[in-house]
Amino acid sequence: MNLVAFQEILGSIWSVWAFLIFGLIVFWAWRPANRRRFEQDARIPLDDGQ
Repeated sequence: MNLVAFQEILGSIWSVWAFLIFGLIVFWAWRPANRRRFEQDARIPLDDGQ
């Protein structure tokens, strides 16, 4: 196995890994259980500190 073949294999593994991580983040963000928290967090800049 030369370095070019090794680089191609690592590139493929990295692509799959990045896609899985992205999918997990999207799944976590769109869960209904997180909706209230994200709505509260979105209002932080608009709150007057009380």
